[in-house]
Amino acid sequence: MMEHMGIVSLVPPLLAIVLAVAFRNVILSLFLGLFAGLLILSGGNPISATTSTIRDYLSPQLTDSYNAAVIVLLFFIGGFVALVEHSGGGAALASRTIKYINTRAKTQISAWAGGLLIFFSDMGTPLIVGPVFEKLFDKVRVSREKLAWILDSTSSPVAILIPFIGWGIYVMGLIREELDRLGNNLSEFDVFVQAIPFQFYAILTVVSIPVVALLGVDFGAMAKADRRVRETGELYWATSRPLRNIDRHADGAAPESHPMLIWLPLLVLFVTLFSLLVAKGFPVEPVPGSEFRVALSTAYLFAAVVLVGLMLVHRVQSFNDIFNTYMGGMRKMVGVVMILVLAWALGSLLSEMGTANYIVEVLKGNVPGYIVPAIIFLSAAGMSFATGSSWGTFAIMLPLAIPMAFGLDAPLLVCVGAVLSGGIFGDHCSPISDSTILASTGAGCDHIDHVRTQLPYALTNGSIALGSFVVAGITQSAWTVVLSALCMMAVFAAAARFTPVPATAR
Repeated sequence: MMEHMGIVSLVPPLLAIVLAVAFRNVILSLFLGLFAGLLILSGGNPISATTSTIRDYLSPQLTDSYNAAVIVLLFFIGGFVALVEHSGGGAALASRTIKYINTRAKTQISAWAGGLLIFFSDMGTPLIVGPVFEKLFDKVRVSREKLAWILDSTSSPVAILIPFIGWGIYVMGLIREELDRLGNNLSEFDVFVQAIPFQFYAILTVVSIPVVALLGVDFGAMAKADRRVRETGELYWATSRPLRNIDRHADGAAPESHPMLIWLPLLVLFVTLFSLLVAKGFPVEPVPGSEFRVALSTAYLFAAVVLVGLMLVHRVQSFNDIFNTYMGGMRKMVGVVMILVLAWALGSLLSEMGTANYIVEVLKGNVPGYIVPAIIFLSAAGMSFATGSSWGTFAIMLPLAIPMAFGLDAPLLVCVGAVLSGGIFGDHCSPISDSTILASTGAGCDHIDHVRTQLPYALTNGSIALGSFVVAGITQSAWTVVLSALCMMAVFAAAARFTPVPATAR
C-alpha cells in the first residue's frame, strides 16, 4: 500500500484548478490550493497553516540553490527579451525582405519565418511580426485572420520547443523538482529535450503553416474570411471590432533600426553558450544542470551588453531609457517567478500528502499505462482552455503527471510531452488566453474572428495529437511524430482537394 492521505489529498490540486478556472488567476489559485492543504495538515488551525506556508514551503523554495539559479536566469532572460522587443531590429530585418514577397504563399511563409526568428519571445512575436506584415497581407489579399493564426502558431508553440529560453527553463524547473522528490537522478535537460518529439500539438501547429500556405488550403471560418478579402477587398466583416496596437512603444514594438540588432546579439548568445558548454564536454559528455544554467545566464548577459551597445550606436534610445527597458523586462518576470515558486511549494505539499500515490493506487489495474498520456493530454487541454494559461497548467499538471508515469508504468517522456502539448492546445483554443489576444492585436483583427477562424485548425491538430499520444503510449517511439505530421498533411491535402482555391489566389 502506497503512503497517502486518501481522497483528501486531492483537495489542494482540485481547489487550485477550480479557482484558476473561476478567477483566471493562477497565482491566487496556487496559493489558496497550497494554503488549503496546509490547513488540512494543521488540523484546521489558520495561524499554523499560515506560518507553515511561509516557513516550511515558500522560504525553502527561494533559498534552494537550484531554484535560486533558475530565478536569476529568468530575470536575465526577461531583461534581454525586453531589449530585443524595443530595439527595432525585428522590424528592420523583416522590411529588408519585403521586396521579395509578391505572392500569397510567399507572404504567409515569410510571416511564418519571421515568427520562427523571434523564437525567444512568445509575447514579442505578434507585436513585432504582426505590424510589419499586416500591410503585405492586405496587398496580396490574405485575410488579417490568417495573419493572426500564423502569429499565434509561431509564438507559444515555437517557444515551448526550445530548451534555453524562458519557457524551457520554467518547465525544466518543474521537472527537476519532481525528479528530486522521486529520488531520480535523470537530468531535467535530457528529459525536456527527449520529450520534444512527443510535443505533438506544438510540432503539428508549426508545420501546418507552410503546408496550408503551399497547398493554398483553407476551411471553415478561415475559408470564408479569405474569400471575403480575395473577392471584395474588405479587411473585416461589417460586425468586426478589430484590436488595434495604438501605442507600439508601450506594447513592446519599436521603430525600425537595423537588422544587426537582431542577429548579432543572438549570435553572441549562441557562441557564448556553446563555447562554455563545449569546455564542459558538451555534447560528448553530459553537462550538469548547474553548469548549464550558469552558461545560459552568462550568454544572455553578454548578448544584452552587446545589444545595449548597438542600441546606443544606432541611437534607438538613450542609455537611461535602455537601462529602464532592461529592468522593466526583469520586472515582467516577477509573475513567472511567483508562479514557479508556488508550483514548487504545491508540488512539495502534494508529495507530502501522497496525492500522486493515491491517484496511482486508484488507477492501477483499471487504466492501462499506454492510455495515461492521452488522459493527461485531455486534462491539460481542458484546464488550459478554461484558464487561458498554459504556464499555470504546467505548474499544476507536471507534479501529478510525472509521479503517475512512474507509478503506472507509463512512458515518462510521452507523459511530459502530453502535459506540454495539452497546455498549448487548450491555450490556443481559449478566447481568454493572453497569447490569443496578442495575436489578434498584432494582426489588427477582431479577436472573436481570430478565435473562430483558428479553432478548426487547432481542433484538427489537437485530434491528431490525441491519437498520436495513444500510439506513442504503446510504442514509446519518437518516430510517432513523423506519423502525426503525415496525418496532418493528409488531412490538409484532402481539405485542399475538396475546397479548391483559384490559382490566382495562391
